[in-house]
Amino acid sequence: MLPSPRIFRSRWTALLWAGGIIWAAVDYAGSAPSGAGNDSNVVDASGETANAADLAAVANLIAE
Repeated sequence: MLPSPRIFRSRWTALLWAGGIIWAAVDYAGSAPSGAGNDSNVVDASGETANAADLAAVANLIAE
């Protein structure tokens, strides 16, 4: 959603607004956990940890 058209009457205000949007996006995306070797934290519906072989089997079933 864009702000009211008055914000873009000044280039500096538009620049600050765009900087805030970019800052928010970087802050949000930067808080994501890294995906390297993070399979040990996956828990199934029963509360037991799922291993990579189980995940691969489910992925193969879905792909068919």
